[in-house]
Amino acid sequence: MKLYKKENKILIQNEELLYSLADQDWDTFINDDQLFEKIQSAIAGATPLGAKDFRGIQPPIAGQELWASGVTYFRSKQGREEESKETGGAVFYTKVYDAPRPELFFKATKNRISGTDQAVRIRRDSSWNVPEPELTLFATANGKIVGYTIGNDMSSRDIEGQNPLYLPQAKTYDGCAGLGPCIYVPKTPLEVALEIQLTIERNSIVVFEESISTDRMKRKPQELVDYLFRESSFPNGAFLMTGTGIVPPPDFTLELGDTIHINIEKIGTLTNTVE
Repeated sequence: MKLYKKENKILIQNEELLYSLADQDWDTFINDDQLFEKIQSAIAGATPLGAKDFRGIQPPIAGQELWASGVTYFRSKQGREEESKETGGAVFYTKVYDAPRPELFFKATKNRISGTDQAVRIRRDSSWNVPEPELTLFATANGKIVGYTIGNDMSSRDIEGQNPLYLPQAKTYDGCAGLGPCIYVPKTPLEVALEIQLTIERNSIVVFEESISTDRMKRKPQELVDYLFRESSFPNGAFLMTGTGIVPPPDFTLELGDTIHINIEKIGTLTNTVE
């Protein structure tokens, strides 16, 4: 089942049927270890909507924080090494990839996150910017993974490559992330073997396209969540991006007006324009 956030409503999609729950607090509703069963109970006996209207869908986040994982795919390790080799930072990414402790960093809160069909931004003080398509986990306050969504981790590669200590500036700024379009809530945890596809269009022409399976990810989803929750509490739950395995070539950078499509099977498609 899929949960969509829309104004003061929660939309629930169960296969081909769509239901609307009014006057529901988003944080309270999704922060439930038995979320799948809660959704089933909420729509039991309810009348589905006559027409599907997904206009005005908001990013599926309210009081949660969005965090991210780094260097969880071998291709990501290579990309980070490439961008930082001239400044001597490449060795850090090799060590992170092989270390027991994963790289985790804070990404954004609601005010810096865009939903599907909304705009993300590239930094004006950066000349090398890319999207990073990522399977994103939703974990409750107890650290239990109950849902999945799509993350667009906008990144300034030239800033990150200058020095690893510049990572927060390369990753966190206004419009730095896309999230959505929904939270996919399965009955049982997903197997880590989902196809992620990234397509970038410029003037309606595809200028980059690539896909990868999440089974190429070195670390397990629960492992990443367990590290995130080790010494931090998240009263409303937390979203955690799991890293990217798709890295555009060094001569590619986003431009204003580009359209980014990220599709992950079972979840859907997150579409963002660049401004």
